Amino acid sequence: MEFRKLEAPSLKELFISELENMIISGKLQIGERLPSERELANSMQVSRAVVNSGIAEMEKKGFLIVKPRIGTFVEDYRRNGTLETLVSVINYNGGMMQQRDIRSLLEVRIIFMTLASKLAIAHASDEEIKGLKPYLERLGQSTTAEDAACAVFQFSHELAFISGNTLLPLFFISFRELVTSLWVRYCHNHGIPQLYQNTATIYEYLIKRDADGVVEFITVSTEDTIDGDRTIYKAN
Repeated sequence: MEFRKLEAPSLKELFISELENMIISGKLQIGERLPSERELANSMQVSRAVVNSGIAEMEKKGFLIVKPRIGTFVEDYRRNGTLETLVSVINYNGGMMQQRDIRSLLEVRIIFMTLASKLAIAHASDEEIKGLKPYLERLGQSTTAEDAACAVFQFSHELAFISGNTLLPLFFISFRELVTSLWVRYCHNHGIPQLYQNTATIYEYLIKRDADGVVEFITVSTEDTIDGDRTIYKAN
């Protein structure tokens, strides 16, 4: 058995983590001005280079805004954040997504999956659609929730790829970590066979090139996960 090498976080990572936690917890309020880089460096016992690069990265995430010759201020990350911002918030909550975040992600999934399915039905070849079957079979053979979640993601990502839309696969990849965590939770709550059946049904509609059927199924089954009998807000 091989073991992964353990690596300690860098000072920059620790600096970012500390400030993000202070912002998310409310210790640093939106609109509040931070001390100067020199003051932060002295207070946190790190170099100014660490502070400067850390602030630049946090600005990209939407946590901070730097106003030249004025100062650095806490930004409203809820309005100006990115997917990385959401990951930081989840990590702050102990790796657990809040109910509203799960709901939002599932609602976005309806949009992406229905679009990918309609485009694939309209433009993909029979061979390309049949190329989804190995991922479905891998899902059916999965013995752990993690393997099943990975297989579902691969199925969905390949569907996005054969849709012909150049941006859809990138959107799917961007949400990979968050989406797979939801499918792991789904398997724990409702079982791998149910996840397999849902995915198999999508595949059958694709093979038949039934756009209306697949859109309705994806919408109804996902809404069932949002508000119906197969919610995943509580992990079992």
